[in-house]
Amino acid sequence: MSTRVGLTTAPATTPRRAWVALAVLMLPVLLIAIDNTVLAFALPMIAEEFRPSASVQLWIVDVYSLVLAALLVAMGSLGDRVGRRRLLMIGATGFAVVSAAAAFAPSAEYLVAARATLGVFGAMLMPATLSLIRNIFVDASARRLAIAIWASCFTAGSTLGPIVGGALLEHFHWGSVFLVAVPILLPLLILAPRLVPESRDPHPGPLDPISVVLSLAAMLPFVWAIKVAAHDGLSVVVALAFALGVAAGTAFVRRQNRSATPMLDMKLFTYGPFSSSVLANFLSIVGLIGFVFFASQHLQLVLGLSPLAAGLVTLPGAVVSMIAGIGVVKLAKYFAPQTLIITGLVFVSIGFLLILLFRHDLTVAAVVASFVVLELGVGISQTMSNDTIVASVPPAKAGAASAVSETAYELGAVVGTATLGTIFTAFYRANVVVPAGVPAAQAADAAESIGGASSVAATLPQPVGEQLLESARLAFDSGIAPTAVIGATLTLIAAVVVGMAFRKP
Repeated sequence: MSTRVGLTTAPATTPRRAWVALAVLMLPVLLIAIDNTVLAFALPMIAEEFRPSASVQLWIVDVYSLVLAALLVAMGSLGDRVGRRRLLMIGATGFAVVSAAAAFAPSAEYLVAARATLGVFGAMLMPATLSLIRNIFVDASARRLAIAIWASCFTAGSTLGPIVGGALLEHFHWGSVFLVAVPILLPLLILAPRLVPESRDPHPGPLDPISVVLSLAAMLPFVWAIKVAAHDGLSVVVALAFALGVAAGTAFVRRQNRSATPMLDMKLFTYGPFSSSVLANFLSIVGLIGFVFFASQHLQLVLGLSPLAAGLVTLPGAVVSMIAGIGVVKLAKYFAPQTLIITGLVFVSIGFLLILLFRHDLTVAAVVASFVVLELGVGISQTMSNDTIVASVPPAKAGAASAVSETAYELGAVVGTATLGTIFTAFYRANVVVPAGVPAAQAADAAESIGGASSVAATLPQPVGEQLLESARLAFDSGIAPTAVIGATLTLIAAVVVGMAFRKP
């Protein structure tokens, strides 16, 4: 007995076999999510060992997401053509091998190259998992639950990253945060060929190298420009990168519209539920990542928590997000998808407004309460928006649709850090007061960021150091109000767009 899935013949997928296959597919999802956040905690130890310049440190952190975001659309289309399980296996093998190599990097430059290569293999993993779920679970209710579990694992991994990183770095070398990939991916490499059915587009058409190059030329400079502008401000080079990205993106869209077998069917974006769900996905992640960027620094540098303790503060929110993401599947039987997506986005906005309400006394309890409400909204909206995105296309095109969903997530993470992080930085620089008598070089570091002020304060006499720290903390928290208002406004705009888009035929 066999079932046709795309072009290949796969074993019949019983309900039990489908859920076991899902469990296997959650391993790379968990890993990618952990990898997104765990390195930030290892960076101080890496910097101490290699003494890299500030720009090299930035590349160690950013190059992974930069390459990942740039390749998602190309890899999603490639999976539709060569087989999603095959691409998943290639990605998992490469990710495990390169992670082991990165753990023993002899230099900072070697580590940058390893992180870039991890981005290539990571881009193979994410669209493949979501598109395989789309093809394994044909029933709408089962598919929605599977996607809820997929999104919950991503949330769990993002939260576990700081906790796992903090625990490992208290006992082991910084390379241990990379070695985590090997035991997570090994079961996938053994079990996936037996449990996960292969699937691909039965009529994919030839791979279009020009479209692949154009997609890279659109995403790479665009994402790079956002990151650099957030860190160093606008410049001629940044403006040229933006222009290059827009020009390449325009050429990509035109080529897809003219192609009989496009790499990405642009007509999907004329379908309101699809495009508005992508927007909801994007803006909810902008809010989440922007919140995490602020909260992690506030908890450690303003409230004085350790990295591990700060990571544990985010745990209740992550648990709520997972419960909400899975629980909303039952509500989907009684409420329309747009109603649930809008409800989730409204909760995200309320989370920001709670931060605004507590801004003058932002204790650990206040951060936890705000984060729980925000994550409740993210869990609801992410499950329903991802389900709408992949359900909007036939199973044969699931890879490309999954890649769009993942690209929205990655861009949301980049833009959330860049825009909301830049707002905090601007308000900090405008309001911090460096005490008189601090040497010029140290004063410049203290005026740059709250992290710089904390480092400088540790080298100063106690009264002066305390004075600098108090000013830095107040200056950092001065960015709370405008950031909260912007975050709440963006998600409410997304809710309005979803409501209007679903009404159109």
